Amino acid sequence: MSGSSPTAARPLAERFPERLARCVTGLAFFGIGIAFFIVSDIGVPPWDVFHQGVSSRSGLAVGTVIVITGFAVLLLWIPLRLRPGIGTVLNALQIGIVENLAEPLIPETSSITGRALYVGLGMLAIAAGSGLYIGAELGPGPRDGLMVGLSVRCGISVRLARTVVELAVLAVGVALGGTVGFGTVVFALGIGPLVQITLRLFEMSSATATERGAVDQ
Repeated sequence: MSGSSPTAARPLAERFPERLARCVTGLAFFGIGIAFFIVSDIGVPPWDVFHQGVSSRSGLAVGTVIVITGFAVLLLWIPLRLRPGIGTVLNALQIGIVENLAEPLIPETSSITGRALYVGLGMLAIAAGSGLYIGAELGPGPRDGLMVGLSVRCGISVRLARTVVELAVLAVGVALGGTVGFGTVVFALGIGPLVQITLRLFEMSSATATERGAVDQ
């Protein structure tokens, strides 16, 4: 959606219903994407390796662990003096709920082709969801906000903060029994470029361009 259109030129405050709809839709896509990765059983994104590992040890559903982790990470925002937006809270709550609902609806497959297809669908869903969610500009997700906060407080790049945090949760997730594999590598290499594309498609103001640039930091 081009920022040069009359609709895009309207102040974001006047477009709150549209922004909220984009946010909720994006988070739904994100949850569905995670469900595809989980069902593929050939590797999940780094944070979901952690979620899956905690799930396997606790007996809680993966989506439930995602919700609990999201709100736990928000507690880490306090010393970083970060303020959540409505999108931040929705992110912490909605993605896990949608994942719990979507996962049982996706048929399991033993075919490697089918599993690879699930990874591809998961990637596309998460990329589209990220573009819609970030483009709505209603607050960063708990995990992304943590990385940005660490970047500011520690004087390091967002890229380095993201790398350190994701490697840490990946290591813990593996130790707990999370699945690392083809899907993990595909996500790590492909999500950045795909989100760059979806942010261009769904941006609502020039501020979104700043968010887009942060993906590469």
